[in-house]
Amino acid sequence: MTTDPYLNTHIGLETETVVIFVALAIIAMGIDMWAHRSDKPIALKQAVAWTLFWISIGLGFAGFLYFHFNGEVASLYLAGYLFEQALSVDNLFVMMAIFAWFKVPEKYCHRVLYWGVLGAVVFRMVFVVIGSTLFAMGPVVEIIFALMVAASGFMMLKKHDDEEENKDFSSHLAYKTVRLFIPVFPRIVGHNFFLRKEEVEKELEKPENKTIVLKRSGPWFATPLFLCLAVIETTDVMFAFDSVPAVIAVSREPLIVYSAMIFAVLGLRSMYFVLDAMRQYLVHLEKAVTVLLFFIAFKLGASASLHLFGFGLDISVYTSLAVIAVILSLGIIASFIFPKKK
Repeated sequence: MTTDPYLNTHIGLETETVVIFVALAIIAMGIDMWAHRSDKPIALKQAVAWTLFWISIGLGFAGFLYFHFNGEVASLYLAGYLFEQALSVDNLFVMMAIFAWFKVPEKYCHRVLYWGVLGAVVFRMVFVVIGSTLFAMGPVVEIIFALMVAASGFMMLKKHDDEEENKDFSSHLAYKTVRLFIPVFPRIVGHNFFLRKEEVEKELEKPENKTIVLKRSGPWFATPLFLCLAVIETTDVMFAFDSVPAVIAVSREPLIVYSAMIFAVLGLRSMYFVLDAMRQYLVHLEKAVTVLLFFIAFKLGASASLHLFGFGLDISVYTSLAVIAVILSLGIIASFIFPKKK
């Protein structure tokens, strides 16, 4: 008997699923936080192992959805999970440029990413609630979101390879906002985001800091590490304008959307170090992500057109999964067949 996914994918906020999702996320985050409690650079081998750990957690939850509900629910979750992972690639490349501009030592990157991910968990919840509510208003909203996603795709097409690398983040809104409300000490001091006035005075006594002149004073000072975190957090919020509509394009179920995004986001810290090491080889991966954005825009537009005008296309979740896998695979294969010239 053929199963209609639209009749079998409504799970609401089923209590057992919510409890399993929250417990699995908290336990995994606790393990990750305990394992990375010290400030040490993360080697590629270790980063790969942790990336596989987070992928196994994400797939484990997909397995739970499969046995607890059905294959359609699990497939919707997997499609959303893969969309979020794929679209995160461009966001991670931007983060690399931000870390480089702030000259953040590699051993502190994981700490900044950890707090950045916690912020992403909260903001994703807000965006999913707003996005799901807007999508429920009808196909006109789908067209608006399709245009937004397509615009992001065109912006990526126009972006030059060295655009982010040469960007001056001192003009960033988050950078200016932090400096407006709190004094800033211009040197990174350990893994501290903030320094007390007494700590700043001790730092100023060091020979290498004799040339520093502070324009403002106060009981607390922000460090460049906090400025970096603020810029990364703001960048992630902007990134969510693309990723949330993309995942909601697959499923209208808030719990499926949110869980898919969170398990993908939680693994970004480890994936960052893998992509950082492999960036010089995966030169066409961003192009594949751009193609995915246009696919998402087409999917949203075609679905809206079908409901509004009677002609269009509803792309199934299985087709979406296949498209994601093919596009990303082609991007990776092309990177090795047509490497970037040195």
